[in-house]
Amino acid sequence: MISEIITNMHGQSIELRYMEDYAPGDLDVRVFQLLKKGKEEKGGPEKMPEGAEWLTVMRNVMGYPNKDVTHGEIQKEEIYIEGSEGKIRVLKYAPSGEAIRPCMVFFHGGGFFGGTTECVENPCKALALYADAVVLSVDYRLAPEHPYPAGFHDNYDVVKWAYEQGGKIGIDSKKIGVCGDSAGGNMAAACALRDRKEDNGYISFQAMLYPTVNMAYLRSEEYVWDLKEYEVGSHFAYIYPAVMAVGMEPERVATLYLGEDYREKARDMYVSPILAKDVTMSPPALIINAEYDYLRLEGEAYGRKLAKAGVPVRMVRYCGMDHAFMDKIGDYPQAEDAMKLVAEEFLKYVKGEGK
Repeated sequence: MISEIITNMHGQSIELRYMEDYAPGDLDVRVFQLLKKGKEEKGGPEKMPEGAEWLTVMRNVMGYPNKDVTHGEIQKEEIYIEGSEGKIRVLKYAPSGEAIRPCMVFFHGGGFFGGTTECVENPCKALALYADAVVLSVDYRLAPEHPYPAGFHDNYDVVKWAYEQGGKIGIDSKKIGVCGDSAGGNMAAACALRDRKEDNGYISFQAMLYPTVNMAYLRSEEYVWDLKEYEVGSHFAYIYPAVMAVGMEPERVATLYLGEDYREKARDMYVSPILAKDVTMSPPALIINAEYDYLRLEGEAYGRKLAKAGVPVRMVRYCGMDHAFMDKIGDYPQAEDAMKLVAEEFLKYVKGEGK
């Protein structure tokens, strides 16, 4: 994996990571082949269903049949935690052997209404291996059956449990991080904000993979969405749909998650972390984005906000990748590299080596 540091048009330092066969302005060859195959198999455009049928279709297409890159080295256990609003199912991943280990609490993506712990099982196993840590993957309640703040409460309850009672399962309560992808990245940022607002000190580190942090879709000092910020070469017919796919139905997703009065609720900092008035006490952060992802600009904008507030932030952009590339672990080298990167940065801070 090649790595280089650039300064973007906002004066922000970003680490670019890419494979040797990457061509600037084009999709990574693995992404291109998968999108091309999907387009050929799907054929012409088809009208998406509405209502409950749309929700079912979207839930069914989330996730990807990825691979266990740890080759069975990580132990899995299903546990149930007593949360503030009922029992919460959690999948625990950890290396074998008795030890007191750091803990990463992981929140899966899926637009707040989809995704499963099973979809992210192999990334979680990789993280447990590379960080020699306990990973707790939260099966939080989903909208619209359980709208905000139900899932957010579940996720924070697990963080609190890990800090207060995690010692029962080998967790070092002083070394807890949060991590998530897409909507799960939103949850990680929100949990970190709540932790600092309530002055609890549960969380030592936060990692967000292509997070959504602006559910209000408002322009701000840090954030303005502009297609011109995406360099596009010969793959326009594939890049444009890939970029726009995540941002095409914001009102539908917001309504599912927040209800009909979503416009006001979306301004809550636990829904749109980028709108938080004060992030100065946030824990150190790693923000990983995909080059051809609609959410890349808001993820990088949130990184700027944290950095301006004096929070240690490492910003990484995987070139040629599209949204949800972590799901392709075992097929995309970048997915496994991203989990190694999360583990590396997490350990740096929980061991006191971060700046």
